[in-house]
This record gives sequence, C-alpha cells and structure tokens, in this order.
Amino acid sequence: MADAVEAVAVKTRGARGVLLRRPVVGWALCDWANSAFATTVMAGFFPLYFKQYWNAGVEATESTFRLGLANGFASILVALMAPLIGAIADKGGARIRLLALFTVLGAAMTAALYWVSQGDWVTAAIFYVAASLGFWGGNQFYDSLITDVAEERDYDLVSGYGYALGYLGGGVLFLVNVLMVTQPALFGIADASEGVRLSFVTVGVWWVLFTLPVLFWVKERRDSALPMSAAIRAGWRELLGTMRYLRTDRTLLWFLLAYWFYIDGVNTIIKMAVDYGLSLGLQQASLITALLLVQFVGFPAALAFGWLGKRIGARTGIYIAIAVYTATAGYAYFLDTEREFFALAVVIGLVQGGVQSLSRSLYGRLIPEGKAGEFFGFYNLMGKAAAILGPILTGVVALTTGDSRLAIVSISILFVLGALFLTRVRVEGRHQAAGSSP
Repeated sequence: MADAVEAVAVKTRGARGVLLRRPVVGWALCDWANSAFATTVMAGFFPLYFKQYWNAGVEATESTFRLGLANGFASILVALMAPLIGAIADKGGARIRLLALFTVLGAAMTAALYWVSQGDWVTAAIFYVAASLGFWGGNQFYDSLITDVAEERDYDLVSGYGYALGYLGGGVLFLVNVLMVTQPALFGIADASEGVRLSFVTVGVWWVLFTLPVLFWVKERRDSALPMSAAIRAGWRELLGTMRYLRTDRTLLWFLLAYWFYIDGVNTIIKMAVDYGLSLGLQQASLITALLLVQFVGFPAALAFGWLGKRIGARTGIYIAIAVYTATAGYAYFLDTEREFFALAVVIGLVQGGVQSLSRSLYGRLIPEGKAGEFFGFYNLMGKAAAILGPILTGVVALTTGDSRLAIVSISILFVLGALFLTRVRVEGRHQAAGSSP
C-alpha cells in the first residue's frame, strides 16, 4: 500500500514538473491569450453588435446573411491556405515567426473595430474576417508547437493544460467585458455601446501581451531552415507529397474523417446553443451567463481530461466525450427552462475542452516527425470544413419536420459516425510513448 501511494506521489510530482516547465507554460499561455477573441468577440459581442449597431435598421434576415457571409469567407480563406502555409513554415523553420505575424494581424484588426462607425457593416466585416484569419492561422502554428514543447507521453496532459488555461483566460476577460457593458459606470465608461467597443480593444491588448511568452520561451525542433523563397518552393512540393502520403496512410485518413464528423457536431452545438435558447424564449442575459458557465467549468474539466487521457488513452477519452455529447443532444429535446439550459451548459463545459484537447494530442501522435506545421494545417482545414454538415443537417430536419427540437437531436448522428470511424484508428507502432494507450 505504501509503495502504491509513493508511486502516485511520484507521478503527481512528475506531472506538476511538466506543466511548470517554461516552454510548456509559454505555449499554454498562448491559448489563454487567443481565447479572448474566441469568447468575447466570436461567441459574445461581435454577432450582437454586428446586428444591432453596424446593421442598425436592417432586416434581421439581411444582417444574419451578412454575418454568415463574413464567417464563411474567413473559413474558406483559412481552409485553403492552412496546409500550404504549414508546409512552408516547416521548411523555413518559421512557425513561431508566423504565429507572431498572425497574432499581430488578429489583435490589430480586433482593436480596430473600436473605430468602425455605426452602420458601416462592410468595414466591420472586413476587420472581422482579417481578425479571424489571424486567430485561425495563429492557432495552426500554436497547435503544431505541442510537438516542440512536450514529449509524446505528455501530449494529453499538456494539451489539456493549454485548453484549460484557454477556458480560464477567455472566461476571465469575458467576465470583465460583460461588466464593462452591463455596469459601464464602474469603469468610467459612458454607456454600454462604448463598453462593447472598448472590449474589442482589451481583447487586442490581451491577445498580444500573453502571446509574448511563447515567442521567447519556445524553441522549434527543426532541421536547417531554408531561405523564405526556397521554403515556398519546397513547401509546394511538400504539400503535394503530403497529399499523396495521406492517400496511403489509412490511420491518418480514418482519424481525419472521424474528427470531421464529431468536431462538426461539437461546433454545431456551440453555434446553435444561443439560437436554440432564444427560440425557447430565454433572456439574453441568461445566455451570456450560460456561456460564462461553459468557460469556467471548462477550465478544470480540460485539465481533468488531460490527466484522464494520460491514464486511459486519448482515444478512450474522446469516446467518453462523444458519448456525453450524444446524450446531451438527446436531452436538449426536452429542455424548457433556464435552469435546464444552465445544466446543459455545465455538461457541455465538462467535455468540450476534453474532446478538443485529446483530439489534438492524439493527432500529434499520428503525424510524421518533423512535419507538424504541415500536418496541423490539414488538421485546421478539417476543423474549418467541419462547419458544413451540422448546420445543413439541422436546417433540413427543421424544415422537413417543422420541429427545431428534432433538429438538435439530429446532431447525434454526427457523433455516432465520428465514433464509428474512430474505431478504425490504430495508434500502435506509430512512435507511441510507453504508457500511452490508444
């Protein structure tokens, strides 16, 4: 018994030591930094302000179309450029430099929203697309750097740590921003509208400030870097070679297909939750509270899933998250009250960071060594492409049945298909660290 207790203590100290290493802390703080954009801007204030301020007096359907157009254009840009830029970054040893470039782009464009005049939806959309490009482009290189800051046996733990800090950091700033809007006098702000616009500036500053540690503390593991012009030519050749490689690597193909389906289900629930709550007659303040719940529950839950993945394997942890999501989609059919909506938010917060972090760590085990930027480009492409099936599925079901509740339940199909394809993924023999289960 004493030996078992000592073994647990040694493992605990070992895990703590990994998470306190400077490169790991710097890498994880990058998630703390950019999650402010995902929470305050993408999920929180931009959709509301775009409709109520930059599209003031415009029909709701027209403003929704404009927002969808901006989101769709940003997604297409990221999906098309991600694999090529990743290949170029690998050849040029430039992942950290490109992370810095995309961070500055995203932060500057976000802060610039402060100066966009009322009714000027075109400029607001352009700045938002550019900021989204900075966010998703930077995330590609941030994700790929996990192979540089951690050993394979620690991928699950470190990936969960990053997502945990992301949920916490995004939640902390979003809480401050909500107070700036709901109680502007506390901050010496004129009104709620000024509070929203200043929130965009705080996101830009926060994003840059907390990205600095990864730029100074993380070193890429790379071979000799090529000059940029040669890296571009080599990147094109590498991209074509990667596409040929993917056709022959069944394990990677099965994972990317599985990820496409189940992460589409995750993204659809994220995007549909607020709209579904509004359709049930819930108040906007309650929906913001639910979003904050997801953030703060997601912090310890992502850490827990990182530990769980290290103990039982990343793939098993993903199965657990998929099962919870499937049950959640079914439960949503019967949802009627704010209390039930809050309960749903807590459950989603428990698994959202887990499925994201373990997917990243499992994929990191599957890709060839030395090609992280390039292959995480394809990972990013699949993540962005996974914003198509869910909305179409829910729209068709709602249209044909006339029941928005059945539309939510239909999302479970995506989770079931993702789980089935995931059963075909084999991790054994792919430079797997001792003690990591498939």
